[in-house]
Amino acid sequence: MKSSSSLVRHLLNAPYFTSLVTVSLLLLMLVAGGVAYTGFLSVQVLCNLLIDNAYLLILATGMGLVILSGGIDLSVGSVMALSTMLCAYFLQSWQWPALIVIPIVLFLGALFGAVMGGMIHYFKLQAFIVTLGGMFLARGICYLISINSITIEDQWFVSLSHMQFTVLDAFISPGVVIALLMLVVTIIVAHYTAFGRTVYAIGGNEQSALMMGLPVARNRILVYAFSGFCAALAGVVFSFYMLSGYALHAQGAELDAIAAVVIGGTLLSGGVGYIAGALSGVFVLGTIQSLIAFDGTLSSWWTKIVIGALLLIFCVVQRLMQVGARRL
Repeated sequence: MKSSSSLVRHLLNAPYFTSLVTVSLLLLMLVAGGVAYTGFLSVQVLCNLLIDNAYLLILATGMGLVILSGGIDLSVGSVMALSTMLCAYFLQSWQWPALIVIPIVLFLGALFGAVMGGMIHYFKLQAFIVTLGGMFLARGICYLISINSITIEDQWFVSLSHMQFTVLDAFISPGVVIALLMLVVTIIVAHYTAFGRTVYAIGGNEQSALMMGLPVARNRILVYAFSGFCAALAGVVFSFYMLSGYALHAQGAELDAIAAVVIGGTLLSGGVGYIAGALSGVFVLGTIQSLIAFDGTLSSWWTKIVIGALLLIFCVVQRLMQVGARRL
């Protein structure tokens, strides 16, 4: 009895437990889709999950690092939309070459995030409020640039938009390659560098991190700068996908990114989780969308309903796990 209790305690305390639950849920949905719908498990359908959600995977990668540090970033969807607008405006109105536009947009995204990170740390402000203000600011700037959609006709952007990489009997887009590379790089940074270990320490207990002499201020600013960079990169990738900049792009994307991170097994309170969980979280959200699309009789709003229910369930399960682990 004691050994079984110890096993349960170990399982509940394991940081990978919710990630395993997410992967199990994903496999269950894929199998159910494969049984119910012909062609659901084809390689191209699975690749389409990545093609359609490459931008979300990039957002979730940056958001995962922020949440691990004990913070939140509500501005990423608006920064992403602003990045599409800046790309389109610089390319179409100013006729700047794409190889100059993209680094400028990425730098501005990182700078935007760094400023918010500095405000959060040095002024002791709530991340929720600061990033909410950033969300409104970035979205408002979009409308200052243009209230209409700006079509991107730059030849380099168009060529990249149509480029495909063959995978088995299917294909993926350059956006998928960029998203997976960002995920791999972030996993390495989060789990195999001093910076990543400090992020976990800050999320676990900021006061303890300060007492240990860890560079809390620098790392918090870098975390939000990285999130802003990821949001800008997601905007660039989305520009390849849509070939346009529009102020209404990525509405609610910040909430989808948070949902993907939490469903992927990262605790909202910070300090526990894996960056790789963002991939399984994004796959879960994409699979839900695909199941509803294959069904054909359900409204697209069911996607939000199911995602919302899953998010609530995962939050409750995480809380019950923490309480249960302490009692055992």
